[in-house]
Amino acid sequence: MSRALVVALLLLCALAARAADVPYLSGRVVDNAEILKPATRAALAAKLKAHEDATTDQVVVLTQRTIGGGSIEEFATAVFGAWKLGQKGKDNGVLVVVAPKDRKMRIEVGYGLEGTLTDAMASRIVRNEMTPQFKSSNFDGGIESGVAAIVALLESGTEPAADKPTSSGSVGFNINEPDLPPWPMRILLGAFVFGIIGIFTIIGVMTPGAGWFLYLFLIPFWAMFPVMIVGPGGALVLLGSYVVAFPLAKLWLSHRPWYLKARDDLRHNRSTTIGGFTLSPAGGSSSSWSSGSSGGGFSGGGGSSGGGGSSGSW
Repeated sequence: MSRALVVALLLLCALAARAADVPYLSGRVVDNAEILKPATRAALAAKLKAHEDATTDQVVVLTQRTIGGGSIEEFATAVFGAWKLGQKGKDNGVLVVVAPKDRKMRIEVGYGLEGTLTDAMASRIVRNEMTPQFKSSNFDGGIESGVAAIVALLESGTEPAADKPTSSGSVGFNINEPDLPPWPMRILLGAFVFGIIGIFTIIGVMTPGAGWFLYLFLIPFWAMFPVMIVGPGGALVLLGSYVVAFPLAKLWLSHRPWYLKARDDLRHNRSTTIGGFTLSPAGGSSSSWSSGSSGGGFSGGGGSSGGGGSSGSW
């Protein structure tokens, strides 16, 4: 690994650590982003205090204008660990984080409540109670609805609203966008992933005969790896483009003189060179490739979180 790469990785780690700076715990509602009305803050604080008095569960709301370049999961985990939400030994804390500038949110759940406020329940609260309100810039309503759903689930077992069907009278399905890494990480992952499968795709297009095997072989890679970089929607577009463009490109190249020569060389000489790559059949129906080129008054109770919960964006 070169020194430049090491330095770059250290800088990324430093930026991520800086992005996860933990704010001061001043109460059950820490509105650092100043997106809540005073009356809403007071009502939420009173509701959460009453819930803690009745159950000992400690639920805290934090709004932070931006979390920088780090992920919402890393930030929420850092805050939860520093604030030690929940009672020691019970780990019954919950942290609701909203970052309006980044358009991200997360419900972080302590160990002791993961059996009740499961990842699926937290996801439903984020998706159905908070996200629709946030899309309309109604932060008061979204946070109030989210907190109310959390408290109702913890106190009485009332499950949050279920997902609405895609359309009335029709069968459909939803593809929920996953929480993607920050853009710098996505660019690095994209260069790595698309660089590898792109090389093999080009080899497949340019290789007579065995190139069709590569075409089929690479379909699962084009289907799955792009999801972590461009999301399910973008991955579907890339997969569809690959499935259509590969055969068209291969058929177009099949009439070029160099392609016909490479096909004849494979038939008679058992090897050929295309673009600096030496290709030779490894058996009756498969081929192998080798490169021929070089080159305050309120505090947490000592609880901890195991990373359970759910994130979202709007």
